[in-house]
Amino acid sequence: MNSLDWVVLIAYFAVMIAIGVWSHKRVGDVGDFFTAGGRMPWWLSGISHHMSGYSAVMFTGYAGIAYTYGVTSFWTWSFPIAVGVAIGIKLFAPRLNRLRARLHVASPLEYLKDRYDVKTQQLLAWSGLLLKIVDVASKWAAIATLLSVFTGLSLTQGIMITGAITALYCTVGGLWADALTELGQFIIQFVAGIAMLVAVMAKLGGFSTLWTVWDKLPAGHGNPTAGPYTGIFLVAFLFIKTFEYNGGMWNQAQRYMATRTPREASRSATLSAALWLVWPLVLFFPMWCAPLLVHAVKPDSSDAYALLTEQLIPHGLLGLIVVGFFSHTMAMCSGDANAISAVFTRDLAPVLSASARAWSNRAALIAARLSTLAFLALSMAVATQVNSPTFKDIITVVIKWVAGLMGPIAIPFMLGMLRAFRRSGPFAAITSWAAGLIAFWLVNYPINWAVEGGVGLEYQVSVPCAISLVLYICLGFLRPQEAPGLDALLTKINEDGPGPDAAGAAAVPPQQAGGRAAGADVTSGPDTRA
Repeated sequence: MNSLDWVVLIAYFAVMIAIGVWSHKRVGDVGDFFTAGGRMPWWLSGISHHMSGYSAVMFTGYAGIAYTYGVTSFWTWSFPIAVGVAIGIKLFAPRLNRLRARLHVASPLEYLKDRYDVKTQQLLAWSGLLLKIVDVASKWAAIATLLSVFTGLSLTQGIMITGAITALYCTVGGLWADALTELGQFIIQFVAGIAMLVAVMAKLGGFSTLWTVWDKLPAGHGNPTAGPYTGIFLVAFLFIKTFEYNGGMWNQAQRYMATRTPREASRSATLSAALWLVWPLVLFFPMWCAPLLVHAVKPDSSDAYALLTEQLIPHGLLGLIVVGFFSHTMAMCSGDANAISAVFTRDLAPVLSASARAWSNRAALIAARLSTLAFLALSMAVATQVNSPTFKDIITVVIKWVAGLMGPIAIPFMLGMLRAFRRSGPFAAITSWAAGLIAFWLVNYPINWAVEGGVGLEYQVSVPCAISLVLYICLGFLRPQEAPGLDALLTKINEDGPGPDAAGAAAVPPQQAGGRAAGADVTSGPDTRA
């Protein structure tokens, strides 16, 4: 990078901070901070949902998969996500919106104390929080890896720079700042992605490269499945991502909660699904062609896209490409930080502290911002160790840990909204959660070590989720549990009709540890800025 590239990068950071400062004016309480007060347009929510779903790991770990195996990077990653999000257009998106509009919650997990009990809510919240620290840490490490290729900065320096900028704008402006910066990041990424696509096609023979390059690529590069990314892996990934990207990844749930109505939440999901189906093809094509242009140095080929960028992109535009890398990571990490802050402020703190149950709007908003900073700091600290023997490498954390552990946490949360699973109570939820976590440890470590050649990746990520799903459903029939007011709660979540106005519903202050009665109609306090 030269001085022109640095100017582009610094200008980008300045704009992100400016958006955060502007968004601060729209944040009056925790409802605004966590769910944009239910006033976010569906198209902004859809773009934000898409952008917050992937990070610079796309240009490191998945670039390595694309470099090594070819088009399987699309068929076993973004395509299952597109299908999974499409499944949630009617099944999950409107229900998540009703959580905010009908139950006046600001955290996706806040309804769980009424759906199950406080113990279930706390177990899911704490385990999800710990997983997200590791997940976001891998994203910081991914962007720092790219930054080191272009600038020579160390891993720790890269993590500190990106983390500090993200912390500044997302703690000031909340979900509004996240969504608006993600819109800007999508525009930047669009320009950068098209520039890289054009550069690769120009290098390899022009527009006809799109259909003539395949015979020149390594054997098997055009196969939809390859290596450890088998057909079984594709099915397992579809199963996992359907839960993860429809709300199991809590920041995705917030995007649906932030829209004005359930119908707009569905439109948001439709836009996101379409983007997941089309846009990754533009980003992946240069990566598929990379073996013809560069030689990856790292064993996992995670440096392939960075090397390709350095070779093909002129200065100035190179800075824009690097900004595109940043946009992915900052979008996901800021969204995750906001979601985790919501869970801590709304679900965990009221149980840990009696004073938290009586927070004013101002105190709750200050706590939200402080918890956002704390989460970012912890994830940045873990990020410095993401390439250690404990975590092995970036893609291991993202695929194995997140995919394998997200299901057991997400299944009771997501299926708990559906009437079909009304018999599954706290016992089914906790048992399925615990069994899934234990299965993940057994399959990935003791059993994996004992089996010659190790357990296949498709089983490492799918077995924990499958066990959790089966137990959650079966225990609902074998040991049904129904909490008082459950039918009323599920009616509010599942049915349209008379009820609180979606555009005006706000979050309530933290409640007593035991939770309020299902469907109680309570409203927020005065609008006090912090």
